Parts: sequence; structure tokens; C-alpha cells
Amino acid sequence: MARASWSRFFLSRFQINRCISSGFQAFDPPPAIPQRRVVVTGLGMVTPLGCGVETTWKRLIEGESGIRAISPEDLKMGGFDRETQMHTFNQLTSKVAAIVPCGTNRGEFNEELWLNSKEHRSIARFISYALCSTDEALKDANWIPAEQEQKESTGVSIGGGIGSISDILDAAQMICEKRLRRLSPFFIPRILINMAAGHVSMKYGFKGPNHAAVTACATGAHSIGDAARMIQFGDSDVVVAGGTESSIDALSIAGFCRSRALTTRYNSVPREASRPFDCCRDGFVIGEGSGIMVLEELKHAEERGAKIYAEVRGYGMSGDAHHITQPHSDGRGAILAMTRAIKQSGLHPNQVDYINAHATSTPLGDVIEANAIKSVFSDHAKSGSLALSSTKGATGHLLGAAGAVEAIFAVLAIHHGITPLTLNLVKPDPIFYDGFMPLTTSKEMPVRAALSNSFGFGGTNASLLFTSAP
Repeated sequence: MARASWSRFFLSRFQINRCISSGFQAFDPPPAIPQRRVVVTGLGMVTPLGCGVETTWKRLIEGESGIRAISPEDLKMGGFDRETQMHTFNQLTSKVAAIVPCGTNRGEFNEELWLNSKEHRSIARFISYALCSTDEALKDANWIPAEQEQKESTGVSIGGGIGSISDILDAAQMICEKRLRRLSPFFIPRILINMAAGHVSMKYGFKGPNHAAVTACATGAHSIGDAARMIQFGDSDVVVAGGTESSIDALSIAGFCRSRALTTRYNSVPREASRPFDCCRDGFVIGEGSGIMVLEELKHAEERGAKIYAEVRGYGMSGDAHHITQPHSDGRGAILAMTRAIKQSGLHPNQVDYINAHATSTPLGDVIEANAIKSVFSDHAKSGSLALSSTKGATGHLLGAAGAVEAIFAVLAIHHGITPLTLNLVKPDPIFYDGFMPLTTSKEMPVRAALSNSFGFGGTNASLLFTSAP
């Protein structure tokens, strides 16, 4: 080392030692964080089965389907000529989707109310779904705070998967046609995924944490889990949490078609297209919607006399570190997420009564998850006392909203004592045998603890564990 470098080295050491000898002391440890329990006090949903929790749950339990054939109009290509629209439609290998029913009747999403007014020019469809389901959840929780302190202690954690691709397609068309000056000044606010959380925050004046997870198909679960942590750590007393997605458009469907992720075998019989765990599954059905929970600190909820659906007892996360779309064959990522959620809950695996599986109806993913469940729950799974289903048979795969919607199904299973069926499970995969078998009919049973799994592209995994109300 050069003489000048040695001099600088010894000088810096001398200065450090001088600070220490002069009485410099480390800070005291940060204050201890008291254990805060988190409960669910409100629910809201917009799904292919209908608009609203009551409509969606009733149709799910009764074995109805929210999947139908798509038309050229569903592709949202209004800026293109008819020939281009039909050419695009004809090239799609998958022609089924789980689409939110729209209209003014009970159980339908009212586009005029949430999308078409002048003040809603900055709101894309995925944002409007979040606003609609948030409205229901807050009314259900009876939490519309007026006092500033209450607003400051209320946060928002709403994520999405891919945002508004249809707006991006329209903007690209303007470039091609040299009409860029006609681009809406609201283009960027319409496509940013965090704007769902932003609009909810602005509408109700919530000034707590404003958060938006983007973890593909695990987004909804991560949003709820992160929100629970915010409450546990004292960042908020209440958090509006969930996921939203509007993915029924030409580019989204074409992209998943090109990756060979979507079903192509059941275009003529859409209701049968999504078939988790079934031997004849050949890909998932793309869907859209939103699921929102109001999460609340237990004492806060009790003091105001809130209705409590369930407690958020465990939140487990992991990464596959393997492949952009395929989980590792050993299912280690799923095993880690479930194990961590159970460990955090303080429960034994044998105390879990129901699992809402991520199972999307893909040949590889469903088997890997089933093996992971069998590994974690062992004899409990094989005994037949662990109820298991994938509700995607009825709803399709809602991408960034899936984890939130399915977490709500897990909470409703606890609340109502009914576990929902797996639609279209006719010939179960050979991985299942004896008592280890997904439900093919909805089942009335006491549910004290329920687990909801969500896994996303990039190998991101989340498991949420809910228990009955304290």
C-alpha cells in the first residue's frame, strides 16, 4: 500500500477511536412492538359470478359458472377497423373467458355508475372494479370515517397484475395512425397499477399507508398479507386490502395464448373449460374482477362493535428461484409458503380444515401443488378430514385479483360453515386417491381454520391462513 494510502487509513482509524473514547454510545434498541391481532370486518367482490359478495358466493356454492365464449366485441378493439378486429379474433386459440356480467340488474356491474361519468375519465376498468368492491366492503364493515385521526389511521393496500392493457393498445394505434396529439392526458393515470389504491385513498380521504403490490397471480394474497403486517406493526388500525384486474382484451388474451397457458380444448363448451385437478385440463381460463377486505386491529374492531368474519392468523411467502412460469417439480416454493403461514399462526397442520388451492387448471401446476399439500399435511390430507378445492373451476383465473377473491372464499367458508366445490372435476388426476380428494360438491362442515394459496409468474408464492373470529 502506498504511503499516502496508509496515512489516510491510520487517520480514519484514529478518528473512529477518538469518537469511541470520547464517550460516543450506540442508540438504545427501538421500542418493542406490542402484538396486534388482525381481523376481517368487511368484504366486497366483483367477479365473473356476479357483482357483490352475496351473489358471487351463492352462485359458487350452487355450482354455477362465470365462464362464457368471447366475442370480437369483448376484445376492446373499438379503435380498429372491423377487418382487423375479426382477423385478431380468428387468430386467438382460446375463445373462452370469465367476464364480469355488466348491467343494471341486481348482481351486475353497473358501468354507467363506475366508468362512464365525466369525472371518471382517469379511471380504467380495473380501477373501477376496485372502487366498486371497496364500496361494498366499507359499507359491510360500517367504516366510513369522518374524523381526521380515523382517516390517518386507515390505509389502502390494493394491487393488480397487468393494469389496463386495452388503453396501451389504443395509444399504440394512435401512434400508428399519427394521431398522438389526441392521446388522453389521463393515459398514464389510467394504466398505473397503483392508481387503484390511489383512487380509493382519494375517494375516502384515507391517509394511512398507500400500497400496491404487483406480484402477478399472487398479488391479491400479498396485498392482504402486507396489509395485515401494517396493522401488526402499528402503521394503521384499518387497511382496505385486496387485488383487482381487468384483463379481457385482445393483447392480454393473445399474450397468454402465445405462451400456451390458456385452454383451447373447450371453446365450444365454455362452462367446462376450467377444470382444476381434472385429467382433461389443458390450461387456465383468463378472468377479471376484484376482491377487497377491510382488515382491522382486533381491539379497534371490538371497541366499535364491528362484525368480525375471521382472524388473519398466518402469512407465508417464498420464491421458487427456478423458472419464469413453471414451479419446480418438488413444489418446494409452495411447501415453504404454506409451512411459514402455519408456523406464524401457531397452529398444527392437523388443525387446518379447508384449503382453497391456487390450482389454475394447468397440467403441471395442479399436480405440483397437490403434492406440496400432501407433503405439508401428510396423514391429515390423506384421512379425508382436510377439505380441498379450487374455485377457479367457476371463476376462471382472475390473475392479480385471484388471491384476494379466493381469500374471501376462505373467509366465507369459515363464516358460513360451507366449503365450496371444484367445478368440472370429473376424472381426478391420479395424484389423488382415497381420502385425499378435492371436493366435487359444496360441503357443510365446521371450518375453524382455512388456508388460501396463491402462486405467480416469476416463482412468487403466498399463503394466507384465516381462523374463526376470536
